[in-house]
Amino acid sequence: VQLVESGGGLVQAGGSLRLSCAAAGRTSRNYNIGWFRQAPGREREFVAALTWSGGSEYYTDSVKGRFTVSRDNAKKTVNLQMNNLKPEDTAVYYCAADESFSVLGLKSIDTYDYWGQGTQVTVSS
Repeated sequence: VQLVESGGGLVQAGGSLRLSCAAAGRTSRNYNIGWFRQAPGREREFVAALTWSGGSEYYTDSVKGRFTVSRDNAKKTVNLQMNNLKPEDTAVYYCAADESFSVLGLKSIDTYDYWGQGTQVTVSS
C-alpha cells in the first residue's frame, strides 16, 4: 500500500487547511488510518486516527474541537480537516495505515505498517 499526502501549505493563524491521504495498491479494503506530525527537533506525535470501519475517531487533546478526520470512500482518501490553526500546529504531517482490524494502539507509531512521505503545514502568527 502506498500512501500520498496532499493539501499542506502556509496559512495564517486562525485559518484552515484540509489534508488528504490517498492510498494506492491494495485498496480493496479499508485500513485504520492515523495522522501524525513532526515538528523540527521534536519526535513524531499522534494527531488523529480513524478506524477502518469509520466508526471511531481519536484525537490528541491539543486538536480536539479543531481537527476532524473523515473518510471519502468514493475517492479512497482519508481527510484531516484542520480549523483554527495555531503556530504550534506547524509540522510535517504524515498519514499511516494499519493493516489490522484492531482498534487498539492507534495512537502509537509502532502500530502502523505503511507511511506516506509527509506534507508540510506552516502556520504563521
